[in-house]
Amino acid sequence: MSEAAAMDPEDRKIITLARSARARNGVAEGAAVRDETGRTYVAGTVSLDSLKLSALQTAVAMAVASGAQSLEAAAVVTDAATAADADRAAVRDLGGAETPVLVAGPDGVLRETVKAG
Repeated sequence: MSEAAAMDPEDRKIITLARSARARNGVAEGAAVRDETGRTYVAGTVSLDSLKLSALQTAVAMAVASGAQSLEAAAVVTDAATAADADRAAVRDLGGAETPVLVAGPDGVLRETVKAG
């Protein structure tokens, strides 16, 4: 069975949401996180003169601002080969070191799953 076929449907959902955010907003990355209650938060890269946040940092910030206490999983759709250290740190701050970070390409295909820690 392929990794995609074996993937948890909720993990597939956050990859799909992240991919949609990237495409809809025409930004470098799209991300989504799932909190401890199953709620999802979706974001794209923020690139203003006064504020620069990756998509995953933005999604984590949205979760925190909405009252999330923890994260179950995070996903980022990116051209990069892996999740940036700063992205993993943001996920780790809210979800802990064991929180999985799913890294997918622009086509939505899962490239790797790394731990936030």
